[in-house]
Amino acid sequence: MSAQPIPDVLAFPDAFVWGAATAAFQVEGSTTVDGREASVWDTFAARPGAVTGGDTGDPAADHYRRYADDVALMRSLGLTAYRFSLSWPRIRPHGKPEPRGLGFYDRLVDQLLGAGIQPWATLYHWDLPQSLEDRGGWTARDTAYRFAEYAETVAARLGDRVASWSTLNEPWCAAMLGYGSGVHAPGRTSPEGAVAAAHHLLLGHGLAMAVLRQHTSSPSGITLNLYPVVADSDDANDTDAVRRIDGLQNRLFLDPLLRGGYPADLREDLARFGFDAVVRDGDEAVVGKPIDWLGVNYYRGYRVAGSARAGSTPAGREWPGAGQVHFVPDLAAPRTHSGWEVQPAGLTESLLQVHRDYPPVPLYVTENGAAYPDVLRNGEISDDDRVAFLDAHLRAAHDALAHGVDLRGYFYWSLLDNFEWAEGYAKRFGLVHVDYRTQRRTPKRSARWYAEVIARNALR
Repeated sequence: MSAQPIPDVLAFPDAFVWGAATAAFQVEGSTTVDGREASVWDTFAARPGAVTGGDTGDPAADHYRRYADDVALMRSLGLTAYRFSLSWPRIRPHGKPEPRGLGFYDRLVDQLLGAGIQPWATLYHWDLPQSLEDRGGWTARDTAYRFAEYAETVAARLGDRVASWSTLNEPWCAAMLGYGSGVHAPGRTSPEGAVAAAHHLLLGHGLAMAVLRQHTSSPSGITLNLYPVVADSDDANDTDAVRRIDGLQNRLFLDPLLRGGYPADLREDLARFGFDAVVRDGDEAVVGKPIDWLGVNYYRGYRVAGSARAGSTPAGREWPGAGQVHFVPDLAAPRTHSGWEVQPAGLTESLLQVHRDYPPVPLYVTENGAAYPDVLRNGEISDDDRVAFLDAHLRAAHDALAHGVDLRGYFYWSLLDNFEWAEGYAKRFGLVHVDYRTQRRTPKRSARWYAEVIARNALR
């Protein structure tokens, strides 16, 4: 039998969604205008030493004032969808609807629709109103109900035009980095707080889903950062390390969302942090109501061990109940400017894990990207490292499709260089370079490369 020819292109399914993503606090700027309340990230960024360079959310990429130009830029790249988040502190500052904040998203959505770009709206990407944090933030059960109230305000106004809704972005980060390790806003360091926040975020998701069902027929889901976890050896302690980290990173969220309840082993691990006390009767039924799609944010995988290894680092406060676990580096893997290992095969594995282990649900890669030390020379940014990253990860996504995964779209993170949370403006993830002094936009080589992929709906 003769060898089969290798195809010249890797084609993606018809109607595959090609997009890019941003988040409100990271791009909008204008943090004190039109009645906006301070968010936990405004407060956190004002804390000395909390953010690299003392950077704050102003000016970010000035998207609040330049959104029309940015939409035109998206159209020039051929994007079929734009994933953005809405700012809770703009829309319901101090608990009251603000027409000017809602008006901005009205205009943004209409601008996108006019350009033939699907608006994909995320209700929460970490910018909790400071007034709610002052009352306990996500450690307080009441915040979940205030989130549903905010969802009602948004959905009643935009539910007829937004193409797809996500309730939360990466609740692991909001809970574990915000309330566990304290490296993200609000900067608290309590395992009990982290565990409570994780559940209340999921409860808020479930309550918001019910609201979205009342106001829109558009598909609605949630976005999780899922990372494959492998053992450093077949030692029993290393295997248990996988169980713990996979439990906290992946199953803590996937199981209640897709299986109707928290995993028993994880509940046992977290019992000493008060988990059983915050999960009330009926909560898991609220969290587990059907979703229309699941967003997968992927950046890297983890190799773990049950004890220290050469070059390993111990699990920090963001891993409650896993203090004995160590993370083992892959010394052969290239790294991004953030120091993250480049592991495209892990994207395939994360998608396959959901496909293999859970009831069927349509999947989207809602974030995937890399920071590199981009240099602007003669008006050009030749970011070949990012092009290689994109190419490898899109091939990994295509590999998941070939294995039967119901993958329906890909969103690059991010459209624009922006405020990169605790890294401030020190890391650039964008397809488009932003000069923060002049706000001049310059599409990078990766943007042009991505536009060609979109136009072909295929990789060469």
